[in-house]
Amino acid sequence: MTLTLVPPPVPSRAAAGPLDVLGVPGQINLDYAATAPCARAAADAVAELLPWYASVHRGAGALSRRCTLAYERARQTVGDFVGARADDHVVFTRNTTDALNLLARALPPGATVVTFGGEHHANLLPWPRGSVRLPVPEDPAGAVRALDAALGELRRGTTPDRDLPVLVAVTGASNVTGERWPVAELARVARRHWARIAVDAAQLAPHAPVDLHVLDVDYLAVSGHKLYAPFGAGVLVGRADWLDAAPPYLAGGGATSHVGAATHDVRWATGPARHEAGTPNLLGAVALAAVCGALSGADRAALHDAEQALLARLRDGIAALPHVVELRTFGPDAPRVGIASFVVAGRDSAEVAAHLAAHHDIGVRDGLFCAHPLARRLLTEAAGRSGRRDLPPTALRASIGLGSTEEHVDALLAALATLG
Repeated sequence: MTLTLVPPPVPSRAAAGPLDVLGVPGQINLDYAATAPCARAAADAVAELLPWYASVHRGAGALSRRCTLAYERARQTVGDFVGARADDHVVFTRNTTDALNLLARALPPGATVVTFGGEHHANLLPWPRGSVRLPVPEDPAGAVRALDAALGELRRGTTPDRDLPVLVAVTGASNVTGERWPVAELARVARRHWARIAVDAAQLAPHAPVDLHVLDVDYLAVSGHKLYAPFGAGVLVGRADWLDAAPPYLAGGGATSHVGAATHDVRWATGPARHEAGTPNLLGAVALAAVCGALSGADRAALHDAEQALLARLRDGIAALPHVVELRTFGPDAPRVGIASFVVAGRDSAEVAAHLAAHHDIGVRDGLFCAHPLARRLLTEAAGRSGRRDLPPTALRASIGLGSTEEHVDALLAALATLG
């Protein structure tokens, strides 16, 4: 059977047109934090360019020239969306994980990375041995204090601007709890200690404006598939010097300015091309740029308010179910994006997710969400806070965004109520 993708009815509060999302009638998608549905803007941009699809940077024909222009315009649009500075590089990657691995490869020799134990694996695993992993803080202020203390200790007895390159790597919003981290405050601490800061904005950028200049951060990583552009593109945006000094992320065509006859007679390109060897993901870049452009022209405050109202409805409903316990790192009123993780007492989370899909046409995520250290810690904390000994070892996550409705949230809450 072939499923036809059509947009669901658009509620009056939601953005129409380019920010309408595609979906399958009858299916309730509450798994945006894993992969958001495709926005109409992304689908239309791809459909418009497909007849012209050709090489990028490698042809003189009309099709190639148009595709090259579309690719570089996409780079500019995405850079503008995240507040890239004039001398920043915007490097297209596959996703946030790929972007942070690229940054890890570009670290200067001897660099130390400081991060927190509450990160997604993409911001835990790429960093070199000797990196500093701080404990998960109890609140945002605790994160700021811990970073200040850690950087002060690292800088003890050094000349800050020369002896020890330091990078702070932190999430903008947790993929487990949706809680927002105090990025601007952490950036100010990093500056005081002559450190740079990179932000994993995979979960934050789809829900709130993110601006490198305003936040005063050095690097930002974003995934298109979480930003309503599921065509396999992401970006690393940030300071040029480390990127231009590093060996190419991939060695190959497009990353070179000269290749001689001798084995090692190679001059590598500078700029984004240095790390974009091979034929680029043109359609992914164009799709991501289309969504970035549509969001830039939208009323982000209104979208935020609508999402927060839905999130409050979801969290209040979860709190009202005596057999359901929400996970959280900070206090219950901490700012967050449209994500809520929870457990159903006495029920295996994978079985609950399968039940919701089979009997209620509801899609949620189950497991430890590629953030195993944090998720396990929060499950232990939830057991202590609730006093229950029958909580499962993995959790469930519901996540919302453009196209989510009160009816979707209420359907999930009603289904969970039947499991008590």
